[in-house]
Amino acid sequence: MKTLLVNGSPHAKGCTYTALCEVAAALEREGIETEIFQVGTKPISGCLGCGACLKTGRCVIADTVNEFLDKAEKADALVFGSPVHFASASGMLTSFMDRAFYGRGNLFAYKPAAAVMSCRRGGATATFEQINKYFTISNMPIVGSQYWNMVHGNTPEEVKQDSEGMQTMRTLGLNMAWLMKSIQAGKEAGLELPQREAKINTNFIR
Repeated sequence: MKTLLVNGSPHAKGCTYTALCEVAAALEREGIETEIFQVGTKPISGCLGCGACLKTGRCVIADTVNEFLDKAEKADALVFGSPVHFASASGMLTSFMDRAFYGRGNLFAYKPAAAVMSCRRGGATATFEQINKYFTISNMPIVGSQYWNMVHGNTPEEVKQDSEGMQTMRTLGLNMAWLMKSIQAGKEAGLELPQREAKINTNFIR
């Protein structure tokens, strides 16, 4: 089993990465393979609304989104990490997730997911709610911890001093590993996924 962790910070080895590494280490100790995927520093376009991905499964824009989708297809669980920018996820991660999740409910359905935030001081809970909404619209079980999944600090060194935050990351990793193993055990026991009705789209204005 494998968990794909997405670093939505432009800093490859910054505060968000430090938090994700703590989650990954806990997962690895439980025998779960991990990979940290860096969104990078190159511009990430927002969704163009062209609808081409609904036919092909991949985006017409050539950047890291399609690379991520190839990896996400094979992953059993996902973690998305972001720094807090004005009480929101980073603009790059927001554009990234808008395009990654659009029209791909089947790719993400029933894969455990979690959001991780790093901030200097405030705005983390608003960011937490923002990222979780991608999961709740995609039939993904959300993994929690002993506290909201956030760390505080302005540098990686300060984040490591946030003892409660780092413990929250480790607990998150353990909880995710437990849920992944439970799902796998259910599959091996013949437990089928929930039956899904054909989707109904209702427009409010006709």
